[in-house]
Amino acid sequence: MKSRNKKAAFSIFGCCLAVFWSGYLAFGYPGIMGTYWQEIYHVGAAETGTVVTFMLFALAVSMFFSGRAHMKLGMRKCILIGTAFNILAMLILMNGTSIYAAYAWGFVTNLGCSFIYGPGLTTAQQWLPHRRGAASGIVNFVFGISAAVMAPVGSHLLEAVGYSKMNLIILLCAAATNLVGMTFAETPDKTKLTQEEREAHEALLAASAKTGKARTNGANADFTVSQALKTKEFWLIWVIWIFMGAAGISMVSLSKSYAISLGVSSIAVLTAFNVVNGGGRIIAGMLSDLIGGAWTGVIAFVITAAGYAALPYIHGLAGVAAVSACVGFGFGTLFTVTGPIASGLFGLKYFGLIYGLIFTAYGFIAGILGPALSGVVLDKTGGNYAVVFGYLAAFALIGAGLTAVLAKGASGKKRNISI
Repeated sequence: MKSRNKKAAFSIFGCCLAVFWSGYLAFGYPGIMGTYWQEIYHVGAAETGTVVTFMLFALAVSMFFSGRAHMKLGMRKCILIGTAFNILAMLILMNGTSIYAAYAWGFVTNLGCSFIYGPGLTTAQQWLPHRRGAASGIVNFVFGISAAVMAPVGSHLLEAVGYSKMNLIILLCAAATNLVGMTFAETPDKTKLTQEEREAHEALLAASAKTGKARTNGANADFTVSQALKTKEFWLIWVIWIFMGAAGISMVSLSKSYAISLGVSSIAVLTAFNVVNGGGRIIAGMLSDLIGGAWTGVIAFVITAAGYAALPYIHGLAGVAAVSACVGFGFGTLFTVTGPIASGLFGLKYFGLIYGLIFTAYGFIAGILGPALSGVVLDKTGGNYAVVFGYLAAFALIGAGLTAVLAKGASGKKRNISI
């Protein structure tokens, strides 16, 4: 058992290394570069907000296919594919001459993210089927905290070495880190295990299967994709991602522009958002194993709604940073609890595919209702952030309400508390 646990730890460590740069590119880089792109490409907030929309479209298009690739190819090859997309994305940006280069970068870089983040989350849960909340929390912590760590560094590099050299440094660091992660990360079924290690792993899978899945499909059965799509729970999760996804991702671009409009440190506000977006994921993962992922989500999403509602009335740096952090906690929790909820309901065998379909709500709809719409509203209202923060608060409340419905429904069917 100890040797199996050691291999599990090394594999999860490799997944964490691989998701580090994907997290920074997803949550930190657009926030830093938004106002810079407005200056060099002579565009407004609507155009730079659309960069994030393109990023989410990429996730919606590719997450299902990355889940299928993970099932067939394993974690290492998925990291290799994702890294190739990341390199291509940075090369596009380095040679771009208009905002369309940023759109292309956003789409291609998140194609890479889909082959690293989703498979990494699946791999971690496969190694720790009895602690899925913790497994999700660990990977999501690194995925989220990377932006907090690297946002100040990226801002400094932009000023110190310029745009092109900064992008080249990011490209080289991401490629090197991902290649190191590849040497450690792999799924249990593609890892060389001794007979004793395999038996120990199968015992954990069997134990978690008895308590971790929806009883409506049999005591130990995994839902196929088509079976999952026929459940109301899947569609509840899907709609939750529309509203909370829109509320959460909008702060990536809004945090910097709002701070600049107030004359306070934009990097401090963005860093506060990303610190809690990342660090809060460990807390959310632990709470998920204790009180259930859905109830953890309800608490976090209400905090997000309260933060957005308060934001128009707060103008000091400390207050804006603190409220931005509240939004970050809800956003990070959304990522963290969805994995344990979905795998608890539908099983681990087809989790990557089902999780990929959940992301279509985030990519196709949340991206439009969040960053794209907020940019349009700001341009049309002359920068009236109160309107934007008001409807984003409402989105978070809707997400909290739907998550409470999910939690009550799961309890009524006597499903595992981790749901």
